[in-house]
Amino acid sequence: MVVSAGDVAVFEQSRGRLEAIAYRLLGSAGDAEDAVQDTFLRWQAADRESIETPVAWLTTVLTNICRNQLTSARARRETYVGQWLPEPLPAGDRMLGPAETAEQRDAVSMAVLTVLERLSPNERVVFVLREAFGFRHAEIAAMLELSEANCQQIYRRAREHVSAAGRVREFPDAAAARRVAEEFLAATMSGQVEPLVRLLAADAVNIADGGGHFPARRTPMVGALMIARFLRGLVQPGMAERFLPAGAEVGMHAAVVNAGPAIVITAAGRVAAVVCLSVAGDGRIAALHVQANPEKLAHLNREWSRS
Repeated sequence: MVVSAGDVAVFEQSRGRLEAIAYRLLGSAGDAEDAVQDTFLRWQAADRESIETPVAWLTTVLTNICRNQLTSARARRETYVGQWLPEPLPAGDRMLGPAETAEQRDAVSMAVLTVLERLSPNERVVFVLREAFGFRHAEIAAMLELSEANCQQIYRRAREHVSAAGRVREFPDAAAARRVAEEFLAATMSGQVEPLVRLLAADAVNIADGGGHFPARRTPMVGALMIARFLRGLVQPGMAERFLPAGAEVGMHAAVVNAGPAIVITAAGRVAAVVCLSVAGDGRIAALHVQANPEKLAHLNREWSRS
């Protein structure tokens, strides 16, 4: 079916919102873009004159595409090399979606996205649509072909799972998050263990995703002292060359990623790894999520080169 300029315009008006929903559901910018493109192809093939509310139709189609992808992704991740972490996105990226409230920013943090991986596909869809985008239970139930009561029950169960994992500190703005990143970077670059130990929670966890392409521990590193010693070792002369291209100029930058503080590590001007810092309510860093899989840094690299 031929798509008119008006039909394309209707879709493009929804693209940003669709990408934001897909990213929160899938944890991958690349997969989100593919899901949105698949939605466009279905929009192109649909009898558009019979569609009363295009936005609702597009959201429903996208949501079910993502739900199917989540089901197959759970099987794929059973054979994934090492730890699996979501794909990081820089501050201001439209895929992060609405960020007007602390709750919306919290919902896209690396810590929460990692917790969402433990939910069932239905739990994740219901939680994201309700928590981040404010859909009513009746609307979500219609998309998933569930009863409204069942949808409410799934939402309560998902909230319990996320709350049990612990909430990260909510930052009032990007500047506050960046200050935390700058303080942590200064402590790391000091080459001393004590400043890092003071910033880390006693039971802090370091989780790294290398995807089999980059050397990374296959199990989490636990404990402030162990993590501090590891980070001190990374900034010792010659240590970076063990992990990064020989002769490449290495940089460490305080940044805001997924609405929270982060350290971006670059080599020869390209992003080689991102360390997302999850801060507990007492101000100490409770978790470090290290994304070093180059396949999950492509989107961030494009944005980094532009900026």
